[in-house]
Formats: sequence, structure tokens, C-alpha cells
Amino acid sequence: MRESHPVEQAVGIEYYVSETDGVGGHLRDRPEDFRVREREAFDADLRPVDAATGSYPHLVFRATLRRWDTNDFASALSNELEMSRERVSWAGTKDKHAVTTQLFSVRTDRNDLPPIGDADIEVLGRAGRPVLFGDLAGNEFEVVVRDADRPENADAIAEELRAFAADGEGEAHADEAAVPNVFGQQRFGSKRPITHRVGLAIVRGDWETAAVRYVCESSEREREATREAREHVGETRDWEAALDRLPNYLRFERAIASRLAESADSPDDYRESLETLPTNLQRMFVNAAQSYAFNCILSERLERGLPFGRPVSGDVVCFADSEGVPDPDRTQAVDEGRIETVQRHCERGRAFVTAPLVGTDTEFGGGEPADIAHGILDDLDIERSDFALPGEFDSTGTRRAIRVTSALDIEADPLTLRFALPKGSYATAFAREFLKVDPDDLS
Repeated sequence: MRESHPVEQAVGIEYYVSETDGVGGHLRDRPEDFRVREREAFDADLRPVDAATGSYPHLVFRATLRRWDTNDFASALSNELEMSRERVSWAGTKDKHAVTTQLFSVRTDRNDLPPIGDADIEVLGRAGRPVLFGDLAGNEFEVVVRDADRPENADAIAEELRAFAADGEGEAHADEAAVPNVFGQQRFGSKRPITHRVGLAIVRGDWETAAVRYVCESSEREREATREAREHVGETRDWEAALDRLPNYLRFERAIASRLAESADSPDDYRESLETLPTNLQRMFVNAAQSYAFNCILSERLERGLPFGRPVSGDVVCFADSEGVPDPDRTQAVDEGRIETVQRHCERGRAFVTAPLVGTDTEFGGGEPADIAHGILDDLDIERSDFALPGEFDSTGTRRAIRVTSALDIEADPLTLRFALPKGSYATAFAREFLKVDPDDLS
């Protein structure tokens, strides 16, 4: 198997599933080079915009955004409406360096919305509930590759990904390709891939290492002033002086330092310093640790030559929901007597082989898949019970499909990839196979 880029290996992604040399180049030269459109799954009863606001208080709209971070757009809209940002909600968070079309709602008596720069807004109607995170089946992507060195290799790579979709069991659909459902570099920090290492320290109960690592460990991809500030604070551990040394744009690091400047004498102090961070960031640390272990499990499965599209004895599969998306809450362990039946479900897109995002309630299945998961946890020196943590750090775990499949269309001049993925899957999982470059060129 072809080894992945060293930066990817640092987050558990050890291999490519295609052997052909990558096309090279880079993504996101301009926002229009990375287009994302949600496959909406908002199931609320949608009424006309003039419906009674008492029963239908949420104005639902679709927005096409250019160079807008989703949170920043919501803040800009709420500022224009002179209301709390909490009254704006959306189905999925999207990347700033893109053109994205996505669903929002805002709790308001208005029937129209003010213009926002670089945003095309289409009001759809009113609903009795807001658009919630997860109200989408997936995303459609159109990705342009700029400055490709070997664009002619794209077709050969696509054929290899179609073979991975077939998984050695007959022919795949002519335009259907598949890749391992890895967590992309964004999950761990594109410029400073450290969130999983902070999370692993938290899971091991080493709060001091977690806090110091987040504040002080630098990356060669950061600007020089940032690196020097982090390294100085790491050497001195003078948290009060750190507030003068750390740049203002490192606001989360400064929040930790501010709490430690009060007291840094016990593990509780370091834990409380991390608890000053936004709750979503607290959860992200542990989620990143789980994601790293998941990537490692997939890499080991590839190395052992186990299939990704069909189960072996000991696997745990999950079933498709009404939108055809993997539902991790509906699972079944696979033993020898069930393999043929479950394999048929997998072939028809009704079931998916999964691996654990480990937490306190994780069931490992059996056989070789369980051996792989246990071996990875042993290597990381963690176990299920370690995820019983205070507050937002606690996690019961879940499961995730190990392979993602999509129709794939390729266009030349400029080289353009079109595919669709279920929610939670990363476009870079496909793009990395084609470019085979430093992940920085994918972001």
C-alpha cells in the first residue's frame, strides 16, 4: 500500500487506497473553487411567510455564502436584525474558504431579511421549530484542482477508487467510487494538528499536560511570533507574564493562561483552566482523540487487508436511516451465522461496516475487528472507562461507517471533481486520494 503524507500519518491516516501518483496541485485557490450544497433534510411543516408567527415563529431561509464562516454569518445577520445570535440556527457548519449553499432559520416576526454582503438569501417560509444542527442528509461538492502537475492521472485514480467501492466483490456502478471514511486534517487543526493530543491527555486524566500542550506547543506552520510566544511560555510557565507575551488573537490560550495566573498548584487548576473555554471546544478535544483512534483503527484494518464494504465475523454494522445515511444508533454485531445476510444489506446500501468512536458505552464486537480496536487503545494507553470525565469532556461514544461511497464525476480543464457525501464525512477524504499532497494544500 502507498503510504500517506507524514502530516496525515501524525493524525492516524497511514495509507492511500490508490497507488497511482497524485495529480498534485492545490485546492481553494479562490472561493468558487470549492462549492458545497447541502442535501437538506428539514422535516418540519413549512408554511407561507405570512403564517401566524405564534405557531410558526421561525423564518426558514436558504443562503448561498461566499467567503463566510457560518458562525460569522449568523452573527452578522443577528446584528443587522438587532437580536441575539442564539436566535439564528443552521443545519451544518461550513468552511469559510468556499461558496456554500445551506439552510438556516431565524426566530423573528419579520417576513423578509436584510441584505448581507456576499450572501444570496432566499426566504422559504415559516416553521414551528428551528432548523437544527444535523437537519441535512449530506453535502454535494464541486472541487477544482489548480496547478495540477499530472492531471492525466485523475482517471486512473478514479478507477482505483471504483475498485475499492467494489471491494473485490464483482463490479461497482460505473460512476461509483469509495474511500475510507477518515477524519480529515481539519478535525485536528490544519496549521497545528494538536487537538487530538490535548484530548488524549484529558482522557488519561493528565490535565496539566493537556492545558500546557494547548497553550505552549508550537507548529512550524504558525507565524514566527506565535511560535516564539508559545515556546517562551512553555519554558517559563509564568502564566501572568504569558498574558503580555501571547498575542491577542490567541484568545483561547490567553483564557487558559488567565485562569492559571490565579493559581496553578493542582490538577483541578489545570482542569478549570480548560473549562474556561467554550463548551464546543471542550468537547472537540475529546472528539479529536476519538477521531484519532478511529483513523488508527482504519489504517490497521487496511494493513491487515480486511474489507471495508462488507463485514467479517466480529464486525458491528449500522443500518441506514430514512435518508439512506448510516444511523449509528441502529447497530448489529455480526457473527458467522449472519455474515451472508448482513453482506447483502451492505451491498444494497442498507447497512454499513462501522468502527468505534470509543467512549464509556462502546461495544467492540468480536474477532479481528475487536482485536484491532483493543490494540489501538492499548497503544494509546486508554480504555473505555477513561472517557467518564467531568462536564463537557464526558463521552459515551458512538460508531461511524468506515467507508464512504459516492457517484464521482471528473471534468478536465480545469480539473474538477464532483461527488456527494453523507453528513459528517470530509471532502478531503476523496480529494487527498487524487492530489496526494501536503494536507495544507487541501485546506
